[in-house]
Amino acid sequence: MLATIQHKNQTIEVDLLKPIDISIPLTNTDENPIAWYINKPEIEPVVFGEWTGSVQQGASTNFNNIFFNPHGHGTHTECLGHITREFYSINQSLKQFFFLAELVSVQPELKGEDLVITKIQIEIGLNGKTPEAIVIRTLPNTNDKLSKKYSNTNPPYLEEEAARFIRESGTKHLLIDLPSVDKEHDEGKLLAHKAFWNVTNVNDLNSDARLDCTITEMIFVANEVKDGRYLLNLQIASFENDASPSKPILYKI
Repeated sequence: MLATIQHKNQTIEVDLLKPIDISIPLTNTDENPIAWYINKPEIEPVVFGEWTGSVQQGASTNFNNIFFNPHGHGTHTECLGHITREFYSINQSLKQFFFLAELVSVQPELKGEDLVITKIQIEIGLNGKTPEAIVIRTLPNTNDKLSKKYSNTNPPYLEEEAARFIRESGTKHLLIDLPSVDKEHDEGKLLAHKAFWNVTNVNDLNSDARLDCTITEMIFVANEVKDGRYLLNLQIASFENDASPSKPILYKI
């Protein structure tokens, strides 16, 4: 189903029947990826006395409670409310859902004991392009990202200068296949988050902070998906929270 779309003075054509889902599904199994020292998600039937919300157990419907953390249990999109004293909601911050995106593959560089995505690597990957969204796939890209337990593993992260470069390029939406753009143990500095959102004071937000920009973490982009330009549909649930589980979809242009 080919669709011709007019997007910010550009005419693009995409096949809506060929979506590329780069989200990781949330499950209550041991295969669910986990970050930030929490247990796996819980999905279980509601119980009222002798009644259990499960068709297998005699109910007319399945009626489950779900307990999860959007930051630690899978693909999620967050706004700057993730790091500010004042409350900001992803549901209020993200009001448009289609963007031109550039998919870039990067092999983090070893710096001391850390693996770091550098400004130069992002510059080379973008090659002068200024997309609305950047999708960063780290190399090597293996399927264990779909179930990895990240806690206390010091995963790769985005250099502060790289996040600042992305911001200064005008890119408003950053997607990455890591649990955070920042170092796991960084003494709460959150340098990449702050650089991308242009937040200088989390207690008294500066007037030029980027309220309508988002970071999406813990995506997974399969190897057969080639680097290049895509139409991104960034889908969230309507949570009044700093972050929401999300379902980013790419369409080849």
